[in-house]
Amino acid sequence: METLAITLLVIDTIALIVLVLLQSGKSAGLSGAISGGAEQLFGKQKARGIDAVLHRATVVTGVLFFVLAFSAAYILG
Repeated sequence: METLAITLLVIDTIALIVLVLLQSGKSAGLSGAISGGAEQLFGKQKARGIDAVLHRATVVTGVLFFVLAFSAAYILG
């Protein structure tokens, strides 16, 4: 059971890293974060296409990461 929990956690971690790296940047670095970040935060632009799919998959794998991490800690502890 412990091996299964750790294996699932490692797979989910790798998937989360890949999904984050595949997403396109939302601002132009530090200067864009300071000056133009609020425009994108409060703007009416919706993510379309592959960006929306990547965003949702990242949220799902992030939640799954926390569930698996707590489950692995409970099983191992």
